[in-house]
Amino acid sequence: MSFVAVRQESGIATVVLSRGKVNALNPAVVEELSAAFEALRGDTAARAVILTGSGRFFSFGFDIPEFLSYTREEFARFLTRFTTLYRTLFSYPKPLLAALNGHAVAGGCMLALAADTAIVAEGNAKVALNEIGFGSSVFAGSTEMLQFRTGARASEIVYSGAMYAPAEAQRLGLVSEVVPPPALLDRARAIAADLAAKPAAAFASIKALLRNPVAEAMAAREAASIAEFVDIWYSEPTWTNLRGITIR
Repeated sequence: MSFVAVRQESGIATVVLSRGKVNALNPAVVEELSAAFEALRGDTAARAVILTGSGRFFSFGFDIPEFLSYTREEFARFLTRFTTLYRTLFSYPKPLLAALNGHAVAGGCMLALAADTAIVAEGNAKVALNEIGFGSSVFAGSTEMLQFRTGARASEIVYSGAMYAPAEAQRLGLVSEVVPPPALLDRARAIAADLAAKPAAAFASIKALLRNPVAEAMAAREAASIAEFVDIWYSEPTWTNLRGITIR
């Protein structure tokens, strides 16, 4: 794999996203993440999984400069694959923890929301679903996951498009803990090990009871939300804003 690395230690698998400065998401990254998690699903040695990023970013979301060259049909295919990925992670039978080493924004935040819980490194990291700020919508699945994680605060988060510092992200329920950066992965491994110590079949059953009805609601509305997302993405006001985004 070019952008995703997997390492295992004491029954805990760590999936590390590493693509450029901001760990931007594109079709290759989504395919590699999908393949990594599918392989770990059947790996009995991996009792829990941590998802994290390299450098100063967990992920800043979609690689917008790349997607500016996509046709509507190509972009819609990517969105279908991306939303399938986060739905798979949301229902993943093993404990899944997101360790946010840095900024987790837009699509990056959606991946973090799919985990059982998320922790973030204290400092300058921002956590956000900021799409409304540049004129974009979000997806049905992302709103379902946000409500599952944050409850009544979901509206505040998506309507504002605010970029939340770690302490505020914790207050809103986007993350469960704020951890000193040097201790982030050690703390993630400790949480993952505690969850992995639960009987695997019982954990998977309870997680399915909690999350599968939500995942089914996500799937039922996702295609329509993708179509609407694409219409808004390619509208002139939003397209003008997107052309001004160069970070990757």
